Amino acid sequence: MTTFWSLWITIITIGTLVGISALLVWCNKDKMGVEEGEDMGHEYDGIREYNNPLPKWWSYMFWATLVFGAVYLVLYPGLGNFQGLLGWQSSDQTVRSLEESKASIAASHAEKRLDQYARELDDAEARFGETFKRIAYDESGNNLRPITEIAGDSEAIKVGQRLFIQNCAQCHGSDARGQLGYPNLTDGAWLYGGEAETIKTTIMEGRIGVMPGWIETLGEDGVTEVASYVLSLSGRSVNAKDAAAGKQKFVVCAACHGTDGKGNPAFGAPDLTDNTWLYGGSRRAVEDTITYGRQGVMPAWKDILGEEKVQVISAYVWSLSNETGN
Repeated sequence: MTTFWSLWITIITIGTLVGISALLVWCNKDKMGVEEGEDMGHEYDGIREYNNPLPKWWSYMFWATLVFGAVYLVLYPGLGNFQGLLGWQSSDQTVRSLEESKASIAASHAEKRLDQYARELDDAEARFGETFKRIAYDESGNNLRPITEIAGDSEAIKVGQRLFIQNCAQCHGSDARGQLGYPNLTDGAWLYGGEAETIKTTIMEGRIGVMPGWIETLGEDGVTEVASYVLSLSGRSVNAKDAAAGKQKFVVCAACHGTDGKGNPAFGAPDLTDNTWLYGGSRRAVEDTITYGRQGVMPAWKDILGEEKVQVISAYVWSLSNETGN
């Protein structure tokens, strides 16, 4: 934060506290010109007005709140760039990458700084670390249990669901049914394959999907024709002439989606015949996809969660579209 904004925040904060204190003092002074408790000579709908002061409990509580606020601002960050006498911080706000975050956390431990985020990570590891290991590994503690085996463990699935909600629900939804641009993980339609180990690879390494735009190659009419053919593959009613012309032009798409349009998991190219649409199945959405292309990124989680947690999440995700007996 620049010096200007630091001073701006500090002045406004302190000025507000001083102003509230002055207002409270002013309100506690008797300015009515009659004795305390005396009738003011006013009546409204049968209600008489008396010169009564603010309730003592209210005034004391207000002063206590002001004192608490002042002490808090001295001990903790809140006044611009002032870090507080305790040196506490919620997290290191200067980090810009995962590597910097890990280095900051290590430095926080080494210097015994009051970094709330680092402390919460330590507390979570101390409390749940053994649970993750017990679920992820076999009895020897050296080998990871098969994902399909973990998926049959009801306790493990509950843990996997919590991990999923904490880390994956922002994109895929708390029910894992996805949203526009983010795959539904419950319908069995997989871009890169739905095998247990493939799901783990996706979570561990991430995925980068690129669908190029074809407007320069096909032209506007070509986009309309190819869209008609693509929609016809899933049983949609389209203009037969456009679809026939689009089938001829579909050759530029077949390299990824296959000549039959059933896709290719090796490229993450979706099946165009199953009526499952990641970016929407309306004609407008399909034409936009062909015209401008799509770029989808699934981040890698191996360095964030570690293999143990990924193993458990993978079991949960796999269980969503497979029978496990739970």
